[in-house]
Amino acid sequence: MTEGTGTGIGAGSVEGGGTGAGTSTGIGTGSVEGGRGLAEGGTGSVEGGGTGSAEGGTGEAGREVRQVARVILLDPDDRVLLMHGHEPDDPGDTWWFTPGGGVEGDETRAQAALRELAEETGLTDVELGPVLWRRHCSFPFAGRRWDQDEWYYLARTRHTGPVPGPQALTELETRSLSGLRWWTSAELSAAHETVYPIRLAELLRTLLDEGPPSTPVVLAPEIV
Repeated sequence: MTEGTGTGIGAGSVEGGGTGAGTSTGIGTGSVEGGRGLAEGGTGSVEGGGTGSAEGGTGEAGREVRQVARVILLDPDDRVLLMHGHEPDDPGDTWWFTPGGGVEGDETRAQAALRELAEETGLTDVELGPVLWRRHCSFPFAGRRWDQDEWYYLARTRHTGPVPGPQALTELETRSLSGLRWWTSAELSAAHETVYPIRLAELLRTLLDEGPPSTPVVLAPEIV
């Protein structure tokens, strides 16, 4: 299959946008969450119990496990939109990651995914697809350790114009985010930069070749 075509992926005509592949849009304002591409603003809500459970609970040393919703947003050419983050006090320690963040209040994961996507990219006319993957991760960011249970949703956009950009960055987010761009599957496979989740290139290629899984795939935990 040629690059830019997908097989049976999502229904989603998503009104959105993007820059051309290989280009980066700087972030000036917006609510985007950083942290190994993983620890995004707010505290998020936690449900249930059990160490590292899918519904939240308590991680190592009694740390709260945040419920997180993330979005694999694809454009008409099957490029995926990623954010560029870095340690607040070390701009040289950088990585790319998917839009998304912690569940707030009594919202569902799907609602959190749509809200976070709007806050971080400015894209609001979005039709969300199924949950593709689930994983538990633990990583250091901004002087503390974060434990998260993440669900990755598929979403689509038909728009090819510029991404509006984030809307209301917090002080921490302003210090830890530097841009966003569209990536092709080939670019991800050839990238030497750090990307989270770490198998995203492989996962994206499988998604484009085979379509969404019938049930969410549980990924191996990532401990940084």
